[in-house]
Amino acid sequence: MSKIKVGITHGDPNGIGYEVILKTFADPTMLELCTPIVYGSAKVASYHRKTLDLQINFYAIEQASDAHDDTLNILHCTADEVKVDLGQTTSEAGEAALAALERAVKDWKEGLIDVLVTAPINKYAIQSDRFHFPGHTEFLEQRTGKDDAKALMILLNEQLRVALATTHVPLRDVAAAITEDGLLEKVRAFHHSLRRDFNIESPRIAVLALNPHAGDGGVIGTEEEKILKPALEKAEDEGMHVYGPFAADGFFGSRSFTHYDGVLAMYHDQGLAPFKLLAMEDGVNFTAGLDLVRTSPDHGTAFDIAGKGVADENSLRQAIFTAMDIFRNRLAWDEARQNPLQKLYVDKRDRSERD
Repeated sequence: MSKIKVGITHGDPNGIGYEVILKTFADPTMLELCTPIVYGSAKVASYHRKTLDLQINFYAIEQASDAHDDTLNILHCTADEVKVDLGQTTSEAGEAALAALERAVKDWKEGLIDVLVTAPINKYAIQSDRFHFPGHTEFLEQRTGKDDAKALMILLNEQLRVALATTHVPLRDVAAAITEDGLLEKVRAFHHSLRRDFNIESPRIAVLALNPHAGDGGVIGTEEEKILKPALEKAEDEGMHVYGPFAADGFFGSRSFTHYDGVLAMYHDQGLAPFKLLAMEDGVNFTAGLDLVRTSPDHGTAFDIAGKGVADENSLRQAIFTAMDIFRNRLAWDEARQNPLQKLYVDKRDRSERD
């Protein structure tokens, strides 16, 4: 079986994207596991390599089909000269990040890469007429989703998987964004992903409450009684194992998450604050719900340490491993269901000759 082709966008060139990419593939064993194709600029990669004094070789290519199996490939897809201004927010860096992302998505659609791993972008710098999204998740949902498929953000490491009912939504708008039908859709998507992407046959999902103390019976909010519980009852009727809603503070404080295969949080910081406390160095962001397998490290551009050589590459490494694992899990899942046995027909009206 050929190696999995891992497309990696360079993210914002003024951040730590190139540092964590180059450090990851300075380990030669990584090249035995996959064929990496970095969407960016060989000149910018050389600049970072020299600045950080890293000992690693790479191969410059113009097309993904030209990638070599046993080396780090860097596919040129930016302007010929990209100015690197470490730690600064610039429109030029944002354009370079977007060019890499657009080219990688195009190549995935053409079957030239198998999975996508995205280095961090600066969400302000990348905004343009072609990118008017709060992040990668929403962009990829529009560009790669079909049949109105909705993306689901999942943060994970070996001990915890946290999905988000709402993602990049201002806190003042969160309650209005949570509806019974919408929440049920998120639970279904999470359940399906845990089965297909993570090979968990009968997943247990914990759902966090929106309000403090799970609303205290309506004293501190009624969303639990009017929206969350009815949605969970419908999920149970569909055969899913869902539990809650749980008050978020006690749920994480007591480490109750260890008893579940996944946790569905109602809003961004409710899930990500405790997750990053537990998994800052090896956390992975996975975009479920799409045909594209996309992961990323769970940190940002880290402008404050860009170019200093102190960035930890482990999160990117884990993002690559996770993307490959999910890709293989999906192949196995789909293959097992390609030719299901036909259901046997039994005439229940007359069983006299069978009994």
